[in-house]
Formats: sequence, structure tokens, C-alpha cells
Amino acid sequence: MKNLYILPLFVLLLLGSGCKKFLDQPALGFYSDEDLFSTDATTVTAVNAAYIPLTFTDASANPVWVLGDVASDDVVIGGNAGEQADFTGVDLFNILPTNAAVQAVWSRFYNGINRCNVVTDGLTAENTKVSETVRTQALAQVKFLRAYYYFMLTNFYGNIPLRLKVATLQDGKVPASTQAQVYTQIEKDLTEAAAGLPERWTGTTDIGRATKGAALALLAKASLFQQKYTEAAAFATQVEGLGYQLTDNFRDNFSASAKTNNEVVFSVWHTRGAQPLQGNSLNYWFAPRSLNGAGVFYPTQSLVDNFESNDPRLDLTVARTGQPYFDSEFQTSWTTTGYLSKKHVQPISEVPSTTKNDGNLNFEAIRFADVLLIKAEALNELGQSSAALVPLNRIRDRARRNFSGPAPAGLLPALTTTDQSALRTAIRRERRSELALEFQRFLDVMRYGQAYAEAAIRPGAPNFNYTTNKFFPIPQTEINVSGGL
Repeated sequence: MKNLYILPLFVLLLLGSGCKKFLDQPALGFYSDEDLFSTDATTVTAVNAAYIPLTFTDASANPVWVLGDVASDDVVIGGNAGEQADFTGVDLFNILPTNAAVQAVWSRFYNGINRCNVVTDGLTAENTKVSETVRTQALAQVKFLRAYYYFMLTNFYGNIPLRLKVATLQDGKVPASTQAQVYTQIEKDLTEAAAGLPERWTGTTDIGRATKGAALALLAKASLFQQKYTEAAAFATQVEGLGYQLTDNFRDNFSASAKTNNEVVFSVWHTRGAQPLQGNSLNYWFAPRSLNGAGVFYPTQSLVDNFESNDPRLDLTVARTGQPYFDSEFQTSWTTTGYLSKKHVQPISEVPSTTKNDGNLNFEAIRFADVLLIKAEALNELGQSSAALVPLNRIRDRARRNFSGPAPAGLLPALTTTDQSALRTAIRRERRSELALEFQRFLDVMRYGQAYAEAAIRPGAPNFNYTTNKFFPIPQTEINVSGGL
């Protein structure tokens, strides 16, 4: 009999405004399989546990931001020499299998997969104690989450073990599956998730849960990454049909007061002021030391240069000389590159410097702008460049409308080229500007191929070699457990 230790924290992390009623409850103790899936309520608790590895309550324990952006040409690690040695190792591509960031993302996301497998193992057809509605929604949520974890893992690490049952000691020696096999499982999970998830959740205690749109959007992304362009465009169109919209204000995607806007497809929920801690600590890691942050996440000149002239998104994305840093005056001494991230950070008026690690910004893992860019890229690769201009220019139009005051002539003009190669370059540039500092750049750079990747990364990291560094090394901890994976 397998036992699981379930704490109320698992419930709290996703429930938003309805979460405080759980705070006074004691630890729920050990559950047998039979007990954990004996009621609808305990089943929901098990599902909630599967979301936790996505959170940034301790952003050093979830360093997906290091692998996603620090490893790219968009960010360098700041701070004093030697302070974040393993993160700096990723920055410079001096990466050993013992690297803390490489091991942390692997173990954290496989922990999430195992939590999903607890639910799929427990909700068997023979279980008649859980209502059919809860069973359907529970299985659909964890299948989405399992697919999300595997999508990130296979794109960071390449060929990896597929574990679809609760892990045992014997499972440690499961061989790696090919990336194609992992994607087949991702597509299976997402197809089943899309069939079982609602388009919207209506209850206040359900804010942040996966939806049908999230499953379809991740299917679109998984298809794009496999160069299945017809499928990518079709799934993106299905997401469009569900009613998502670009926000009028680009900044709403990174504002605590607008965290449930219509652009959100899937977000990781955080709540400030809760006990135990439910807040987003990216706010601490990305803020400057003078404001009691860690000051280790510095945008590069290369990223800044990617933005077109007067692009309003630049000053909504990075802080720089001559522009305010929220409610503080920007100081050049705060960063060695001249820039700080404004995404995932809140002003002192919202989060005092004494509680910097307790922000209440969500992390938008998938937003509708990404879906539109996926569609534009897929259509262009299919030779439908005229059609690709439509979703692409929606992104540019929203950006243009965020200019403060009368817009300069020619600001972010609608693109008109139908030359496939030129449009491919434009889409890649647009994607980098729109999704900057959202932990996606490394994945994009790698999938664009060797020539692009080496041109982008080698100026800042001469050690980078596409063949060697397209994927991060399998962590030493996994090699030890697997007997040499």
C-alpha cells in the first residue's frame, strides 16, 4: 500500500481569494490510496498537489528562469563573483551534471509528474467513491500538467525517461525514451485533457486551474516545436475560437491587479500574505539589491537592441536609465548591463522591501499572444505568408497602442512582406520582443537551429556549442539512480 503525505498547502497554492478558509486546518496526515480517493474533496486535494512544482514560492528551487533565459542571449547572471556559481555556470555554458539549476528543474518537474501519476493511478475505473464529474476533471487536469512538465523537460534535456506510474525504486532504471516518444505521450495526454476540461472554471476556489484552452494551446506549441505546422495552426485557431483576447494594456499581463485578464491561457497562481508562504519570490530575485532584492537577473544589450525604435514594450519590459523603475528612480549602479527586468517584479508600494520574496504576481505560463505568434509562424512555414500576417499584426497593433502620448510616425507599422524568409525573420524578432524575459528564449533559440543559436549565444558565451549544448546534461543524481542513464 502506498502512502502519501498531503498538507493543506497543496490546496492553498491555487485557490486565490478563496484560499484563506483553509489556513486554520491542521496537516491532513498520511493517506492510503483508498483514503486519498475516497471522496471528491480528497481527490481535489491530490490534484492540487500536482500544481505545486510550477510555483515560484522559492524561485531558487524552481530555476526554470535560469535554464529558460539566463542560458540564452537575453539575460546574464548578476551579483558578486562566485555568489551564484552554478547559475553563472549555465550563463557561460560551463555546465556539469552536478549543476544545481540543472538538477533542480529535473527533480522538481519529475516530482510534478509523480504527483500527476498518483491521481491517474488512484482514479481507476473500479473506484466508485468519486463522482464522475470530479473524476473526469481531475484526470484531465493532471494529464495537462503531466504534458506540460514533459514538454519542458524534453526541450531542456532531450531524451528522457517516460514515467506514467507512481515511481518506485525499481523505476529508477527506466531507460530514456526518444524525444519523439515523449511528444507522442504529450499529445495523448493533451488530447484527453482537452476533452475533459471546461472552457472556463466558474468557482472562486477554481481560479488558476487548467482549461480546455490551455490544453489546446500547449498542443499548438508542441506541434510547432515538432514542425507539425498544419496541426499547430489548427490548434491555435481552436484556441482563438474560445474567446481569448489580447489585453488593451500590455502591462496587464504582469500586474497583480489584472491577473485574471482575458489574455491568460494558463497561469501559475500566487497569493501574498499567506501562511505558509504562497507568494512569488521572483520579485526578490529580479529586484535590485538596493531595494532588498537579490539583483541577479540582468537583461542584455542584445535583447534591448531587438526592440524596434520606440517600441512601447521595451520600457514595459526592462528598466533603464532615464526611465522610472516603478515607483523608484532607476540607478545605474543596480546592474552591470544597464538594465533590469520589469516583468515578474512589483513596486515597493505593492510589496515592501521587508517582504520582497512574497509577491502576488502570477506567472503566465501560456498567454494568448504566444498562441497568435505560434499561428503566425506555422502559417508562414506552410507557405501561407499572407495569412500569417493577420495574427502577427494583431500583436504589433496592440504594442503600438501602448505608446504614451501621440505615437511617432511609422511606429511598429503593420508588416506586409509575404517573402517567407523575410517574414520568418520578422516573426522571430517579434516573438523575442513580445515574450522577452518569460523564460522561453532558450527553447526558441535551440529550435531555430545551429546557425541561429551559435550566432545568438556565442558572443556572450564562447564556450557554447550547439551540438553539445542544445540540451542540458542529464543530472548526476538521475545518472546515479538509473545506473548510468
